Order: sequence, then structure tokens, then C-alpha cells
Amino acid sequence: MQLQLQGLSHAYGETTVLQDINLQVSAGKILCIVGPSGCGKSTLLRLMGGLEKPSTGIVTLQGTPPQGCLNPLTYIFQDFALLPWRNVADNISLVLEDHHLSRAEHEQIINDVLSRTRMSDFRHALPRQLSGGMKQRVAIARALAVKPAVLLMDEPLSALDSQTRELLLEDLLQLWTAEPFTGVYVTHNLSEAVRLGHEIVVLSRHPGRIFETVSMSTPLSERDFNNAEMEQTRQHLWQMMRDEAAQADRELV
Repeated sequence: MQLQLQGLSHAYGETTVLQDINLQVSAGKILCIVGPSGCGKSTLLRLMGGLEKPSTGIVTLQGTPPQGCLNPLTYIFQDFALLPWRNVADNISLVLEDHHLSRAEHEQIINDVLSRTRMSDFRHALPRQLSGGMKQRVAIARALAVKPAVLLMDEPLSALDSQTRELLLEDLLQLWTAEPFTGVYVTHNLSEAVRLGHEIVVLSRHPGRIFETVSMSTPLSERDFNNAEMEQTRQHLWQMMRDEAAQADRELV
């Protein structure tokens, strides 16, 4: 399925956060959203997922849901959002409990997503026993369990150290390669954006507008630290964002 945004603007009181956003998230592709602090990246993601209603404009989900889809729009958050009293399998089970699934179907889904995220050996562990990277793998497994039409990711790796981030990036790439999904990935990290994005949307300083949309031609499977397009694109993105990022850094909240 694909996500379409038309004439989207949003304000909190008299403060306009986003203005005249028009974009399409193509089916089976990952769209990355970058921009200076306070430009409305996370707000835009909440509007896409229906957590907030835009002041003006519309968000539509078009196409046929994937087979077995239990929830068309699903989030992966920065803070993992795991229930500390539930073990790994039970945290994943939480998103399945309101659906009419047999016990066998329930277990099959949990086993499948644990295997895909390499967490099968930790199904009985509690969140406090897990590293940050393992907690985020559980959050990813939980999101995959409902076979979403669109996966919405709000800076999911920003709380992790650089080595763990790299491992999780590889995991996300492998998951997409094995079974391509439609995704929106919000990040302040330009290296993550050029590693994961088929398209990268750059938002301006507030009110956030689309400054530019950059398309990547290198297949995800061929992107590594030696890829020339990735480095050229990263430099291009930074040149666009540098002055506005510096101004945003000096503004009062």
C-alpha cells in the first residue's frame, strides 16, 4: 500500500508547525524524513499514523493491504515502549490479543517474528535483562507481528550507541530485503537516511515545509561505507540543512 499526503498543514494554537506538505510514500519503499530540530518531523509522522488530525489537508492510505495484515499503520518508537512485567514473547503477544486468532496462529506469528529478528533464544527474557539493541529488536518484532501496510519509525535508533545502531541498520536492511515493506523513517542522522531511504525528504526550519526530495538510485543491498552516491548525497543534504540547523540551535523553545 502507499500513503498519500495532500495539502497538509498543522498548528498548535497560533504556532504553525507544518505547512503545505504534499508527498507520496510509494508501496514497498522506505521514505526517510530529515530536517533541523523542531521542524516537525515527529509531528508529521503522527499525522501520517492518525495519532493527530491535521489542521488542514488529508492523509490517505491507498491500495490493498498485504495478506494477513492485522493493523495497516504500525509504529516503532525511540523508547522501545515495552511493558517491563511482560517477557519478550508476551510483549509481542500484546498486539495480537484483540484479534481473533487461534492459539496455533498466535504462536506461529510470534515464532516467525522472533526468528526474523534473531530473538528466538530470548523469548522468555524480561526487558530489564535485555540490552538497548535487543529491546529495539523486540519492538521491531512486535511491529512486524501485525504485518503492517506501512511501518512508521520515529528515530528508532537514536537512543543506541553507534555500534548497536549499525547492527540494527543491518537488521532493518535484511528484513526489507527478505520481505519489502512500505516504511517512513524519521531521523536526524543523515548517514541513516542515505543508508535506508529510497527517497529522502528534507524539511525546512519551522514551519516545516518540504525543501527538497532526494531519490537514491543505489539498491539497498549495495549500500555500504564505500558507496560514492551515499557520501555525495549525505554531503548534499548537510549543505542544505547546515544554515537552518545552526539557526534552529540558537532559538528559544
